[in-house]
Amino acid sequence: MNERLGTATDAGRRWVHTVPTQVALRSTAAVAAVYLVLGALVVLIVGHNLSAGVDQRIAKGITSMQTTGKPFSPRQPAQGVPGFGDLLGGRFGTPLFAWVFGPDGNVQPLLGTRNNPELPAGAQHVTGPETIMVRGAELRVMGSPIQLVSADGLVDGWVVVGQVTTGIAQARSTLVVTEIVVFPVLVVLVFLGALAVGRRVAAPLERARVRQLEFTADASHELRTPLSVIEAEATLALSRPREAESYRASFARVEVESKRLRRLVDDLLWLARFDAAPDPPDAELVDLGVLAAGAVERFRPVAERRSQRISGAVSGPAAPMITAPPDWLDRLLGVLLDNACRYSGEAGEVRVTVTADGPHVRLSVEDSGPGIPPEQREHVFDRFHRASTTPGGAGLGLAIGDAVVRATGGRWTVGDSPAGGASMTVVWPRAAGERNARAGDDRPSPEPSTSWPATVTDSKGTGS
Repeated sequence: MNERLGTATDAGRRWVHTVPTQVALRSTAAVAAVYLVLGALVVLIVGHNLSAGVDQRIAKGITSMQTTGKPFSPRQPAQGVPGFGDLLGGRFGTPLFAWVFGPDGNVQPLLGTRNNPELPAGAQHVTGPETIMVRGAELRVMGSPIQLVSADGLVDGWVVVGQVTTGIAQARSTLVVTEIVVFPVLVVLVFLGALAVGRRVAAPLERARVRQLEFTADASHELRTPLSVIEAEATLALSRPREAESYRASFARVEVESKRLRRLVDDLLWLARFDAAPDPPDAELVDLGVLAAGAVERFRPVAERRSQRISGAVSGPAAPMITAPPDWLDRLLGVLLDNACRYSGEAGEVRVTVTADGPHVRLSVEDSGPGIPPEQREHVFDRFHRASTTPGGAGLGLAIGDAVVRATGGRWTVGDSPAGGASMTVVWPRAAGERNARAGDDRPSPEPSTSWPATVTDSKGTGS
């Protein structure tokens, strides 16, 4: 039982510390604080406005009595305040009361004021609006001089007019109760809404974080392998005196692993720069046929060392022009040709085809290797994923190629080649433009529907 409680507690703690929950909690706290401040302001504003309305009504009552010299017509006594005579029905059914004091300070008997309560002595000569307590009820009062008619003519008197503020208190209480009832409902709705939005927003971030952790773990594993081999060879070579040939063999293995390590580091740096770059490099109008011809010529020595045949062709009635950074396309071609040469084996075949097909440009690299099983094709672009056990790669080449294709608006098709191996095809929208549109490019373009090799001496790039 305790283990279950502990597990539930740990799960609850982890849930509280997740990004969506933190976003929801902070958003809810902010909304709750704003709601409380606004609620308090609303209560204050409403109370102030109602009090101002009462003061205005009292002032009108005083003005009327000063003009007519008598109070308003009597009405029913105020409910809930026994003994208060009603001079004028007010807001929320609240009555208006009047007290008139003669020169001697005595209350003058006025029509409808027989049941008025006794006004406190301190309030008999009040001037500005004040709130006093009469018989346990709040009364808003205001006073002013008044002339009274007597047997001796007009005499100076003082009138005090007041209104019970029970209606204001009730309105304020109702508003506060409403805000209290709405508050938990609002908090729950805001929390659930912010949690849903937070989950939707944080999902890509969480996937990116998990992918980054996996990438770091895989990179560490891939880097550890060549470093372990280099360390082991160095340790073995230094452990005891050896023959020159033994040292040579150790250095050869260190060289192989060093090259592998350098390629891996280069690929990791390229992907890191690609992921971190806020803006891609400037895109240019590129003749893909020219780049492909250069890549084929660059990999010809690699193919010849393995007795492989490498060839290519450009077809279509128009130039295969696309808009993209040339260095990225060169890197993509290097990745595809490097993989094709590696997996084709001895005496294999690699063929590159560039086709300008209507509004599209198609690049295909086919080989005679083992091919890619259908169940592996959707994963070949994952970082550090390898579809075969053929040595020499770290599973980053196609991840780099996929990054280039996505960034340049292309799309992949992975299939089988006529030679029995894999067929890697990329399709881009064709850009309108002249051949050799790159500034300073005086290399010959392959003619439509012709094959090459063409000798290209100024291309750059390496396989991956």
